[in-house]
Amino acid sequence: MNETTKFIFITGGVCSSLGKGISTASLGMLLEGHGYTLSVIKMDPYINIDPGTMSPFQHGEVYVTEDGAETDLDLGYYERFTNAKLTKKNSVSTGQIYHEVITRERRGDYLGKTVQVIPHITNEIKKRLFDVANSEDIDFLLVEIGGTVGDIESIPFIEAIRQIRHELGRSRVLNVHLTLVPSITVAGEQKSKPTQHSVKELMELGIIPDILLCRSNRVLPEDIRSKISLFCNLPEENVISAVDIMDSIYEIPDMLHDNGYDTTVLKHFGLKTGALKIPEWKKFITTLRNPKKKVRIAVVGKYISLQDAYRSIYEALIHGAVANDAELDIVRIDSEEDIEKKYKGNAKALFTKEKINGILIPGGFGNRGVEGKIAAIHFARNEGIPLFGICLGLQTTVIEFARNVCGIKDANSREFNPTTKNPVISLLEEQEIVEYKGGTMRLGAYQCNFLEGSKVHAIYKQPSAMERHRHRFEVTLKFRSTLEENGLICSGINPQTGLVEVIELGTHPWFICTQYHPEFKSKPTKPHPLFADFIRASINVKK
Repeated sequence: MNETTKFIFITGGVCSSLGKGISTASLGMLLEGHGYTLSVIKMDPYINIDPGTMSPFQHGEVYVTEDGAETDLDLGYYERFTNAKLTKKNSVSTGQIYHEVITRERRGDYLGKTVQVIPHITNEIKKRLFDVANSEDIDFLLVEIGGTVGDIESIPFIEAIRQIRHELGRSRVLNVHLTLVPSITVAGEQKSKPTQHSVKELMELGIIPDILLCRSNRVLPEDIRSKISLFCNLPEENVISAVDIMDSIYEIPDMLHDNGYDTTVLKHFGLKTGALKIPEWKKFITTLRNPKKKVRIAVVGKYISLQDAYRSIYEALIHGAVANDAELDIVRIDSEEDIEKKYKGNAKALFTKEKINGILIPGGFGNRGVEGKIAAIHFARNEGIPLFGICLGLQTTVIEFARNVCGIKDANSREFNPTTKNPVISLLEEQEIVEYKGGTMRLGAYQCNFLEGSKVHAIYKQPSAMERHRHRFEVTLKFRSTLEENGLICSGINPQTGLVEVIELGTHPWFICTQYHPEFKSKPTKPHPLFADFIRASINVKK
């Protein structure tokens, strides 16, 4: 086993959605700023193998890694904030753990023993952690435990990290617990009791936290920190204020650094702190705070009501806006409720009213809201408004173009109409019979070759790229010649299969759609070129 890697375990208490993912990603970025290397693991207590079959309304977006793992959206924060290269090993669920243990039991690997939570389930959890620690030359492994302490589902994970602390000792393991310190509105008084109860519950499971990260609406006063320190059995300087940031999540690392989070972590391990060196991040934050222009982008989707359903899209748009010194205003439009029902399919009336500079059509599954997306695409194509289609956005664009330009009035996707006579979008032949939905998609990074002289080739400034996919349906190749004869340019092609990866219109100010998800590779300090150029074009159209 790697004898130098240090483990940081992050748990949460009191309530969910306190920001464990963001705080974990922020700590990773700060540790890298001190010159250390790291990897990050998310451990989710749900019994699903992965979130791939979950509704976005249930779980938010599904983030896809380079090797095709469908993971929790927190891995998106980890990759955006740090230089860690994440794979399927960095996303662990209860379902994966039990599936592996039961498979071994059926094979007879346990030689007739009674298979139990301890040691078999906890050993498998520990194995997953040590596998990552041993496979990479890293200084730190950050491990976020999903859910809230006290949930019955997360107990095996808590027990596993307790055992690791017992085995490796304090010098190699740090326990961080994120809690809530609420304020009573009328009195304006902060209350430490929820944090005390949460720590008590954690201690009953055998873990004494080394650092408390206290989410609050303002910096904790000295008397509250002192009280939490006394009752939770840790030094006062290890009670860190995690103050609400209303403007941007990208300001959270600065706030945590100012409150001593990263230096306290390094002090625990007896490591040097030195000056924090994050010049590119500082430059990004400065530009974010001082925009010189404004741009208004409509995101037309079917899961708009949930903030996290298109999380990577929203973040990539921010990265692109900052790259153009612009303040971003995102208008979230529900393709079914707003366009189909409220405006009766009249997208022009809606977009003109909202004064939209650019339109983005994100991915999704199922036929709900599809006609609203098609109406939005029709408006963008006719009115010269920049259009960026992603995954389902490309597929609905092909349908709109086939219907209204190629004259194939009944053009559709097999997904929306299995009996359509003109399926311009269809399943891959080998996927025609799909019994199990999980793992049947084209997932992860695939090569895309760009057509020389095309807009997408000019934007990337390179002949090809590896981009991440998550979809079942493709442009039906027998319709490609018809689409191209009518002016649609298939400017990105997968060299192994000939499948269409990118389409564009040469006569339009900016009209590009991708079968892949470029948002997964965008970072604050390195915005994806397509998002940066889409925002540039939207600003120019506004002018």
